[in-house]
Amino acid sequence: MRVLTVNVGRPKAVEYTDAPSGMTGIDKRPADGPVRVADPGPKGEGASGVAGDTVCDLRFHGGTHQAVYAFAREDLDHWQGELGHPIANGAFGENLTTAGFDVNAALIGERWRIGGSAVLEVASGRVPCRTFAGWLGEKGWVKRFTRRAAPGAYLRVVEPGEVRAGDVIEVVHRPDHDVTVELAFRAFTLQRELLPRTLAAGGAMDPEVREAALRYVAKHLS
Repeated sequence: MRVLTVNVGRPKAVEYTDAPSGMTGIDKRPADGPVRVADPGPKGEGASGVAGDTVCDLRFHGGTHQAVYAFAREDLDHWQGELGHPIANGAFGENLTTAGFDVNAALIGERWRIGGSAVLEVASGRVPCRTFAGWLGEKGWVKRFTRRAAPGAYLRVVEPGEVRAGDVIEVVHRPDHDVTVELAFRAFTLQRELLPRTLAAGGAMDPEVREAALRYVAKHLS
């Protein structure tokens, strides 16, 4: 279980984003040397938790519960085979391209120590957007990505530190529930009947997903 690359994105003007600035930082490239990660602050105010990385649409991205985005090389390889062209590390907008374990099977609230100092906590899965589809240039991409339900994990920073390519990822805490990144993603997208199950993750879950679960329970199960 390790980090293959730490990836950062620079702002770029494009036609396919609905960000007010008309800019996106989704095209992330591997960084040289160590990169510091830290809590960027609340959503809407804080951007990326990765030094040197750019988040251009603070309405939907960045902040404490989306400070760092991890995606497995194994899942990039799957899409590389399906789409029929090479997919580089960072091409899905991920900050950490990982190898050796299933990111989507990680539990909400699970904690990873990376590089000996930084501790990150799994908060939710990534929900695909128009910018992601426009960047890849694939028709029907949002639906296709959603159906596979392997979204990668958004992480919050519990303990700041430096991470770099080659760092070992050590799972230092696994909570006592069964709410995985995949389950939470399915619940928030195509299988909303699963939303009540996600409440078992408690306060570790991204507040937006938790609020959706609470609304669902209040409407359908009260």
